[in-house]
Amino acid sequence: MKCLALLSICFVAALSQKLFIGEQVLRIQARNEGQIAQLRELEEMEHLQLDFWRSPAKPELPVDIRVPFVSIQAVKVFLESNDIPYSTMIDDVQALLDQEKEDMLRARLLERNTNSFNYAAYHTLEEIYSWIDSLVSEYPNLVSKLQIGSSYEKRPLYVLKFSTGGSNRPAIWIDYGIHSREWITVATGLWTAKKIASGYGTDPSVTATLNKMDIFIELVVNPDGYVYTHTKDRMWRKTRSPNSGSSCIGVDPNRNWDAGFGSSGSSGNVCSESYRGPYAHSEVEVKAIVDFFKQHGNIQSFLSLHSYSQMLLYPYGYTYSPAPDDAELNAVAKKAVAALTSKYGTKYTYGRVITTIYQASGITIDWTYLNGAKYSFTFELRDTGYYGFLLPANQILPTSEETWLALQEIIQHVRDNTN
Repeated sequence: MKCLALLSICFVAALSQKLFIGEQVLRIQARNEGQIAQLRELEEMEHLQLDFWRSPAKPELPVDIRVPFVSIQAVKVFLESNDIPYSTMIDDVQALLDQEKEDMLRARLLERNTNSFNYAAYHTLEEIYSWIDSLVSEYPNLVSKLQIGSSYEKRPLYVLKFSTGGSNRPAIWIDYGIHSREWITVATGLWTAKKIASGYGTDPSVTATLNKMDIFIELVVNPDGYVYTHTKDRMWRKTRSPNSGSSCIGVDPNRNWDAGFGSSGSSGNVCSESYRGPYAHSEVEVKAIVDFFKQHGNIQSFLSLHSYSQMLLYPYGYTYSPAPDDAELNAVAKKAVAALTSKYGTKYTYGRVITTIYQASGITIDWTYLNGAKYSFTFELRDTGYYGFLLPANQILPTSEETWLALQEIIQHVRDNTN
């Protein structure tokens, strides 16, 4: 009966969700800067309702676009008439979503039967918040739950604190899920938090770190958006705050920080996926982290995890000027990527945001670096585009395991270079 009830709940929930029947994701490889400019023109054609998974940046980087069924012919005609090469990366978006739902249902039934948390599955916000309480109960002398604020829709913003005691110790911050459709980041965060908690006293590196420093983890920076991806629109990216005078909802919380805010690399169009917001730190989810960061005053490293592209990035995104610590950040990134690759052979690129991927203003790690977190990095997790934001659950554990090796390299460097 429990299984039947669960199936009924999932069926009713599915009825209210946005469908992506007939939609495709195209991968476009511009030949030159002229074609990049043409793709930027395509990006501005709002009537096509295109979702740029990877925006036009430079010819050597592919552009990925989710195209609604009604716009597929128009987009392909545009590309072919301008001699811009493309291929179909995902032939049927809805088929991947259907498989994802089936996998989640199967995992949920397994958890109910075994009464254990499945780290190889994607989870709802309710399940994640329940898991947080379980982790705190399991490791009461090491892990505590802090609420640093509330989201626009009044959901609590929880942070896990890993600490062996003391006040105002140097700290490392790690966050996940700032872009709500990037589910692999949240799943990786759950595995990582458990790894840290269980590693104290058994893993020499984790033990040495927590004997000297605290670690803070925010598993879901954007809970409103995350819930929306589970209940309404799997492809939702932004926050859920309204925009005055527009029916378009939300702000890109990774363009909302006061670091080059409003310059190139973000959008002033409220309907854009990279809309920066009306002013810096307008989003309560961002402001909560800013306030916590300032109040703490001793966060040495800020690590923000995104997907996809398989990259490890460091400041800056808004300017071509190198950061004062550019050489050291590059060396740390090189070691971290080598460690990650050693696990499964997954290839990552690394470097400054602006030169490695694209110009991006108002981003998290530029602000944290400028405000004292010397070791500020952004991860772009698996994959390089075959699944994009719809990475299958069977890749959660390998992604978590390889990413942990990179995190360890960074954490150890921070620990050994912090007084």
